[in-house]
Order: sequence, then structure tokens, then C-alpha cells
Amino acid sequence: MRLLVLGGIRSGKSEVAESLVADAERVRYVATAPELPGGLTDEAWAARLARHRERRPAGWSTEEIGTEPERLADLLHSAKPEDVLLVDDLGGWLTAVFDTGGDWSDAHAADARIAALADAVRGCPAALLVMVSPEAGLAVLPATAAGRTFADANGLLNQRVAAASDGVALVIAGEVTWLRGGSAVGFAGGREAAAPVADTTPFTFTGAVAGSVLSTADGGEALSFQPGMELPLPDESTSAEAGERLLTLKLNGAGLGGLVPVVRFAGGTQGRPDPRPWQQPRILVLRGDRTGGFAAGDSSAAADERLQDVVDGTGTLAMLAATAGASVQAIDCPEAGPAELHDALDDTSVDAALTLGWRLADAAANEGVDLLVLGACGSGSDAAAASIVAVLTGGEPAALLGRVVDATGFVDDAAWIRKVGAIRDARHRIRARSREPHTILSMLGGGDIAVATGVLLGAASRKLPVMIDGPVGIAAGLVARDYGAQTRHWLLMPDHGDNPTVRLAADVLGVTPFLQLKLGLGEGGTALATLPLINTALTLAAATPPRVPAPAEPPSDGLTEQERIEAEIQRVVADSPTAEMPYVKPSWED
Repeated sequence: MRLLVLGGIRSGKSEVAESLVADAERVRYVATAPELPGGLTDEAWAARLARHRERRPAGWSTEEIGTEPERLADLLHSAKPEDVLLVDDLGGWLTAVFDTGGDWSDAHAADARIAALADAVRGCPAALLVMVSPEAGLAVLPATAAGRTFADANGLLNQRVAAASDGVALVIAGEVTWLRGGSAVGFAGGREAAAPVADTTPFTFTGAVAGSVLSTADGGEALSFQPGMELPLPDESTSAEAGERLLTLKLNGAGLGGLVPVVRFAGGTQGRPDPRPWQQPRILVLRGDRTGGFAAGDSSAAADERLQDVVDGTGTLAMLAATAGASVQAIDCPEAGPAELHDALDDTSVDAALTLGWRLADAAANEGVDLLVLGACGSGSDAAAASIVAVLTGGEPAALLGRVVDATGFVDDAAWIRKVGAIRDARHRIRARSREPHTILSMLGGGDIAVATGVLLGAASRKLPVMIDGPVGIAAGLVARDYGAQTRHWLLMPDHGDNPTVRLAADVLGVTPFLQLKLGLGEGGTALATLPLINTALTLAAATPPRVPAPAEPPSDGLTEQERIEAEIQRVVADSPTAEMPYVKPSWED
């Protein structure tokens, strides 16, 4: 577990951090305070450091990194799984970074070192890592250029380390507020923090996929998406190690059965053989309607109601999200035209949708989200997904499209016939055109599938796993694979829900469901319903101790293992019926 404790001067942040590790038998204390330059002395500063040293128990070991800030990342990378580390504080580390770099005029001079430290925090294998950092943003604007440089860099440092941490606390006047992840943390030494109530109220992100939405980063310009993107892969060796480790655990019974692939997946995506439960999941609910035959039998009013339920915190998805402890983000995607008559989206809209999806994933990773779930509720999305799967796999539309159920719960066969006809017309219209992913999204996809594709690409770039369980997610998975083949390795599917489109596409994509529940709770619902079960399996895998092998008893006959094997061979030969059978001359020898 990685925890960041923020606070201002004399806020009590160091005491809070020390209480978090007070129950540990051994603690490695990493002191970052650099020495004053040029032999300068500061009695008040020396007295403060002395008080810090006096508070440390005798059993703690201390690492003084002082003017060697590069050692901090090395210490985090080389930590052992049983280690408990306390770093106090990152402000001293940042000061040393600027001092050793020799440039206090450029606030961005430390950006690369900050990024490297955040990566080290994210990959630190220690059982517990607690870091203290000053929150300079609460103070007045410094009067010197060097002070402003430090404040700016400190803000960036806290953002990056917070995004890489499992929990973030803010200390003001000795009182602790957990900004994230506080429910699993208690205090020693008479100081106790109230466990915060999980905030499961959905928050919204609505609007078109162009214009002001994209102006929030990079000047509003769309990113470039081309086939052959180089994206990271999960750690296959760690995945295998996580599976092998399960065989050594002292579990009651035969083991985790069908959930073993989930533990292996989590091990590879988290980069550790003892993967942890996902603590900060988020579901992205995409609503993108269509016109024409794809939307036959569907109601835009029903889609509006489902999206409003998500926004209001009511309905199936909101209840499942509350149970799973997941935040909910609703994205209203642009409407797509009738794909059987003309392209669903123009090229500019596809670029904007992909960019928005990428940034949604990137923002989630920066906010500490450790698992994304894709959901959808737009009209005609099942037909659009089936058309993409049919084009990319050669499947037959009539076999891919499930029954159409109207808003009253009745099967509408006439609407199903119209949908199948629209898919076939769309395939005929584009029969001579390119099968590049950007063209597929433009011809058939629609806003929700294009945004979902961008989410999968952005998530893979940030090493963020994604759970999918419906047509929009699996169709986006096929398209994302054609942009960057590595994306499919970051996908986890709990169940195909007996949906023929999902079944075929998952088989082609190489994503195997680990359950066969055939749930139909709306796209994203099955993933949320199974998330508590998955986290239970990960908790068992991480917390169960290994079996202790029984001591071998010495053999009673005094023979070595090799001597016992040779004696057994001799006994078998001696007891063989052929050993005493007389030779019978065959007739052909006469």
C-alpha cells in the first residue's frame, strides 16, 4: 500500500505519517533533508531535525539521502515485499533536486525527476510505503523567484505522487481528512481517523465530443491515431508468477478455480506476483444514439432515462456501482447518422471522439483510478457493434444480432428484421472501402464506439486495465486492436452474457470470459456485479499465507532414495512370471 500525507508547516503531517507505521516491527525511515550549503548553520532547523530523530523508535533504521536525491527512486525500486518505508519528506527531496541541478529559475527543471519518482512509487513492492509532502499551494505566493519555482514544482510533485498512491491524506491543525483510500487505514498512538464514507454518487461529464470539451488540454487539438501504435504490455513473467504463487497458498479447498485467470491478469497488469484488489474502480457510461435502421425498436427516450438514472444515482448501474465501490462517469456522445445510407460520423468527429476517450482514460489514471469499466446505453448500439464485428470477422449479421426487446419488455421481431437489413445494406455500401480502424469508425461506429476505442487506447498507454462485457466494449476492442495490438492484453471480460456479437468478437480477440452467468444487466452491469467477487479472490490471493511443508520423515530401512529405486526394480524383475518360464522352441526352428 502506498500512502501520501500532505500538510502545511506545523500541521502535524509527520506525526500522522509516523502513526501509520507505528505497528510495524521494522521501519526504514528515509530522511531527505539536505545539509545547508557552504557550511551555513541554522540552530532552529538543527533543533527541528533533532526532534524528528528523537521521535523515531530504536528499532527503526534510517537512510539519509540528503544531497543525493536520485537515491530515493532506487530505494523504492529495490524495496522488499515485507519492507515498511517512511519517507519524510518530499519537500526536502525536491529542494535537493534543485540544489544538485543548479537551476532555481526554471520550474520545469525537475519535471523528469518527478515523473521518475512517481513511476518508482507506483512500482514500489514494499508492503507499506508512507510519504510526507508539504502542500505549498495552501501558503501565500512566495516573494522570490526561487520560492515560486519551488511552489510550482511542489504542486506538480504532489499531483504525480498522489496519482501513483493508494491513499492520500490532508492534515490541517493536526486533524486528518482522507481525500482518497482512507477506509483501509487506521491510526496508532491514540490518534484515530474516521473511515470516510465511500462516495458512490455518480458525477457527470456531458456535452458534445467537440469544441469546449476538447479545449481542456493541449489547446483543444485532437491527438493523432494511426495503426501500429506502440503501447505497453502487461508483465507476462509476473502474471505467470502470480499463477504459480496460488499453488503454494494455504487455501481451504482446491483453490480459486475459474478465478485463477483473474489473479494472473491482475498480477500482470499490476506488475506484482501478489496483486491487490482494485480499490478505485470507475465505470464510464457512454450514451451515443443512432438514426435509421440501426435504431429500429429502440427508444431514445428510454436511453435518456437510463442515462438520467446514472446521473441521479438511481437505477441498476448506480446500485451495482455503489455495491462495488465504483465512481460513475456519464458521457453524452454525439448522435450518429444512418450507416446504411451514409457514413455514421465524419473524420473530424472520429478524431475528436478518439481524443476524448484517450483523455478520459488519462484523467482517470491521474486521479488514481486503478480499473475502468466500460458501459453503454445508446439506442442502436447493438446493431452498430454487430456491423463492426461482422465486417472485421466475416460473421453473418443475422447470427450476430440478438433479439430486439422493446421498452415494454416484449420481443419485436419486425424491428430485428429492420436492424439486420440495415446492417447488410451498410456492409454492401462499404464493400469496396478500406478496413482501416479510422474508416471503420467513420463508416459504422458512432460516437460511443469511437469514444470507447479511445478509452481502450488511452488506458493501455497508462497501464490501466479495463473490464468489458457488452457489444460496444467488444467492438471497440476489435477496432483498438487494429490501432495497437497490445490493447487486448489489458481487457478483462467476466461474461459474454450469451450475446452472439460478444461471443464471436471475444473469441477472435482472444479475450476469454471467466464466468458463464449469462447476466443481462445492461452493458457494464455484469462487470460491476462480479467486481466484489473478483476483489474477494484477489484479497484471498494476496493475504493467504503459504503452506508450510511437513518435515520429511527419515526412511525406516536406512536406504537412500536411489538405493530404494534399484531394490524395487530388482524385486519387480524377480517377481515377473517371465523370469521362470522355460524356453519353448518355436516350430519354425525345426
